[in-house]
Amino acid sequence: MDYVRPVRRIVVIGLIAICLGIFLLWRIDSPRVERFRANLIDRVVPSFEWASVPMARFAGMIEDFQSYQRIYQQNQDLRRELQQMKAWKEAAVQLEQQNAKLLALNNVRLDPKLTSVSGLVIADSGSPFRQSVLLNVGARDGVRDGWATMDGLGLVGRISGVGETTSRVILLTDAASRLPVTIQPSGQRAILAGDNTAAPTLDFLEDLDAIEPGDRVVSSGDGGVFPSGLLVGQLALGPDGRYRVWLAADYQQLEFLRVLRSHKGEVITDASGLIVPPQPDPEAEATETPAEGETQAGADG
Repeated sequence: MDYVRPVRRIVVIGLIAICLGIFLLWRIDSPRVERFRANLIDRVVPSFEWASVPMARFAGMIEDFQSYQRIYQQNQDLRRELQQMKAWKEAAVQLEQQNAKLLALNNVRLDPKLTSVSGLVIADSGSPFRQSVLLNVGARDGVRDGWATMDGLGLVGRISGVGETTSRVILLTDAASRLPVTIQPSGQRAILAGDNTAAPTLDFLEDLDAIEPGDRVVSSGDGGVFPSGLLVGQLALGPDGRYRVWLAADYQQLEFLRVLRSHKGEVITDASGLIVPPQPDPEAEATETPAEGETQAGADG
């Protein structure tokens, strides 16, 4: 026990001396010392490769464990998404069955004439004052003025000018375009007015408190120009404080358009079958009959 403290001091002093020697050895700028350092590294470092193997293995294990954690987390996320997709699939099947039951119950007849013809956009004849495109379908394909055109998402415009093999589509963003629309779910009706911008404005809104940004905007079918229920876009509040519609159609990539064949509906001109004609009042006839008899007697006298 008496030699512990002196031995400790000697060991500490020796380690300090070794560290100072190594420091001085690496700081001396001399060709001989440089060769000595190189020979020392060549002899010492290869013999310590066995010490680096466990560290490399340990680092590899940590990396593999982290990779396993990432794969496990991705697997859990995929499982959750699969469960959500199963729930959506079940909901879709139930809605499909419910829709089939309602159609069978109400004996709904869908319009078989509402078909379409697809055309390729061959030119963009738009300008700062007029926005329209040209399609490679025309009169030979049965296209007529006023028919609605859609892309894969929503309503694009209407046919305005038909040639033999081409037709012109005036877009909803054109300043001359006016479209009656319905805002869902409030049922508010308005006019979609183009103003040569990407988001046309809504005019003639009655109740502003019943609508809010994000509402769905569809065609109302008023006027008989367009079929009702065609998706137009979403309601938005513009920077100028006016309500506008972000169109669902992708106007930046108009390549193919569907022209909806519209057919005029049957017009009822005779209201006799709808409104019952006025029936004579029996009490009024009873009161009028004596008066007529007295008048006839006076005439005879």
